[in-house]
Amino acid sequence: MIRTRIAVFAATAVTALAIGASPASAAPGDTLNVCGSTLTPAGWVDVQWWNSGGCGSGFTPNAKQIKDLTGYPVGTQVNACASTWPPAGWTIVSSYYSSGCRYSAVPSLNHNSWTLKRTS
Repeated sequence: MIRTRIAVFAATAVTALAIGASPASAAPGDTLNVCGSTLTPAGWVDVQWWNSGGCGSGFTPNAKQIKDLTGYPVGTQVNACASTWPPAGWTIVSSYYSSGCRYSAVPSLNHNSWTLKRTS
């Protein structure tokens, strides 16, 4: 029983740390793992989705990795999940399917990812 409580406390602490971490001090390209219910901040994009016991349960992917795109030079290209719109100054160059960007419980081979290019 004590081990279970410790495990639950540890999982809760890790989740709280991931959710509470501030992206305000991030550098271009920095990533942060958060629960899927956390809104992606301005200037950031989702780059991967998965299931995490620390973010709840179920069949829908509930955790994501987000990436900071602020500060990249014009012409830079990055790959991102289509679960958030590109930040201002970024243009969608192509779209494709990626299993790492499956953010819905309904399987589909529709395009769910983008290659983005910094244009301004």
